Amino acid sequence: MWRAMIVLAGLLSAAGTAHANSRYFCSADDKEARFTLESGFESDAGHKLNHFRGALIVKDEAQSTVFGKRVFESQHLTNHWSRDGELLMEVFDVGGDDTDGATLDLVVVAGERGKPSANFSGSYSLTIVGGEKPYAVEGKVSCGTK
Repeated sequence: MWRAMIVLAGLLSAAGTAHANSRYFCSADDKEARFTLESGFESDAGHKLNHFRGALIVKDEAQSTVFGKRVFESQHLTNHWSRDGELLMEVFDVGGDDTDGATLDLVVVAGERGKPSANFSGSYSLTIVGGEKPYAVEGKVSCGTK
């Protein structure tokens, strides 16, 4: 009887810990781009977004005049998913007058469903369309929870 109660208490405390991780950060720095993203979600059902921020530097000289340095806020996070160790974030920047109609789409896919971890890796894809020529690159990303 006591063993069952101890096991149940351990399982409940572990379940509470798993749901407490609602802050994620991801970063990459390679020959194509350097960026950091940080997001916070409520631990309640629905995982409502608390905050999102990020910064990106596109290293390609042809693209740097349009999207050389960008700062992202909550309205730029157009899609997000976090479930059982898997993380997806999509950042979309419609640009503005300073980009001559070009748009930027940054997608991060990291972790592995069923294998939650405090630190995990994945990949990113960065696409810029509407400029002089389309630009698309992919790379590795490192993520974690706070």
